Amino acid sequence: MIKTIKLTVLFTVLIAFISCDDKIDVDVPEAAPRLVIEASLDWEKGTSGNNQTIKLSTSTPYFDTTLNTSVIGASVKVTNNNSNVEYNFIDQNDGNYTIDNFVPVINDSYTLEVIYNGETYTATERLMSVAPITNVQQSLEGGFDDEVLDVTIFFDDPAGEENFYMFRIKEEGDLFAELEAESDEFSDGNTQEEFFEKARDNDDETEEYNPGDIVNIKLYGISERYYNYITLLVEQYDTGGDPFSAIPAEIKGNCINVTNEANYAFGYFRVTEFNQVTYTFQ
Repeated sequence: MIKTIKLTVLFTVLIAFISCDDKIDVDVPEAAPRLVIEASLDWEKGTSGNNQTIKLSTSTPYFDTTLNTSVIGASVKVTNNNSNVEYNFIDQNDGNYTIDNFVPVINDSYTLEVIYNGETYTATERLMSVAPITNVQQSLEGGFDDEVLDVTIFFDDPAGEENFYMFRIKEEGDLFAELEAESDEFSDGNTQEEFFEKARDNDDETEEYNPGDIVNIKLYGISERYYNYITLLVEQYDTGGDPFSAIPAEIKGNCINVTNEANYAFGYFRVTEFNQVTYTFQ
């Protein structure tokens, strides 16, 4: 009797393993391609800001291996709403639309207009200023782990006004940059400091910052709306793969299709001033 039970259990397990080899086809819903607008008019403090590029492409299904989704033949224009000066971007026939005479003016409002496939997309933003980076320091004490190097930037927040910031840090050789966003809600008018640190990896000591590593840090002055947008994006990225995190939701930018509201575009139109510094760890 015991032998019969053992044989029955073994047979059941074998069937279970065999059934796992069956191919299961799952139909993944595919949305129609949407226009993707990468329109970041970023003016580096101390430069003219004349040269600007806007990139247009289309979205693809998740499993699509198409590499070239560049959009050509569109009309791209940015208007200064305070002076009514228009800037027409030139199609480079590779998805990039460029201009070499853009004039950035702090606190002026700008409107982007993209006409593609007979539909018009618009977005409006105000050019935000940014305080200069006043100092850069490295330490072992400023971050979460006192055994790995970190780097801190300092800048003076203007008093009596709401300010929103984005930080972009990228180590030389890394494929992607890291982004962070911050407001001065609880630190208005004070000297601000923001530290950057890479988590320690006992199996790979090159993962953390080491002497000789070179990092580029950019500080952007951004609008409140863009602050809310980028904060949501960073939160979703940081919780990717966490089984207990909220289900990611589609985040819409500020680009509106005024011809067909349902066919909105992905991406965001921003106009910012930024300051940057490149630092080599000692």
